[in-house]
Amino acid sequence: MAWIYLIIGGLFECGWAIGLKYTEGFTRLWPTVFSVVAMLISLGLLGLSMREIPVGTAYAVWTGIGAVGVALLGMLLFGDSRDVARLVCLGLIVSGVVGLQIFSGTADA
Repeated sequence: MAWIYLIIGGLFECGWAIGLKYTEGFTRLWPTVFSVVAMLISLGLLGLSMREIPVGTAYAVWTGIGAVGVALLGMLLFGDSRDVARLVCLGLIVSGVVGLQIFSGTADA
């Protein structure tokens, strides 16, 4: 269950990070509320996952999901660069996240 918490928490991290773009410097109420709620859920799920997953692994996976997710959403929603080097680097992050899950030493997958 810990890995499920961590993955969902990483997805909520994407939500609040993208939500920040829509707050326009925290001047728009509902995007700001959404971002803060998503942030709290994300951190809460990260904390729950750390009951069973080592802190370094959990944090690296959580930030990896967030980094890759936000980069991909930036490409889809905001026209961010899609050049090959950037995509390769995102693939390296995904490889690292998968490797951390495989070699973390926790049986809860």
